[in-house]
Amino acid sequence: MSAEQLLVDPVEAAHRLLGATITARGVSGTIVEVEAYGGVPDGPWPDAAAHSYRGLSGRNGVMFGPPGRLYTYRSHGIHVCANVACGPDGTAAAVLLRACAIDNGLEVARARRGELVRTAALARGPGNLCSALGITMDDNGIDLFDPDSPVQIRLNDPLPAVAGPRVGVSQAADRPWRLWVADRPEVSAYRRSPRAPVLGASD
Repeated sequence: MSAEQLLVDPVEAAHRLLGATITARGVSGTIVEVEAYGGVPDGPWPDAAAHSYRGLSGRNGVMFGPPGRLYTYRSHGIHVCANVACGPDGTAAAVLLRACAIDNGLEVARARRGELVRTAALARGPGNLCSALGITMDDNGIDLFDPDSPVQIRLNDPLPAVAGPRVGVSQAADRPWRLWVADRPEVSAYRRSPRAPVLGASD
């Protein structure tokens, strides 16, 4: 498996990442929820909800490729979130990793997240996923398919997906670009942004 399998549009990349194995710093898990994000208005996948929508910057450069690189950012200035760049090099697109089911390193993940956190909630939500796996802002830009990287992804056979609108975005809020595995307790709850247009009024 290689990063070349992510040389596709962001929704297809999201499908390919659903069911993948992510490993980082003593913990590994199966990705069970993802969200696709596109890029600039004149690109192949314009997406007003994407960090890359207004063009290339020092913050979002990893989104512009090459595929298979880790793009990290802080949500609300606090929680680190992990994305996988996809599509051709030079074209902005990425897939946000929203949740995974911990397969190995459960006690390590629990030590990072807290002893009282339920197993299903250890990596539920993008910030919790990074916390459980020890992913930090310093990991921004690493090659997830390099066997020497501290964070790695192995693509497996994609899992059957349920699709629905993305969580918490105020633009392009109704696109069914969030994918998850049905009936998995690790999947996060859907929360529509209070700043989003009424249901059906946003692409």
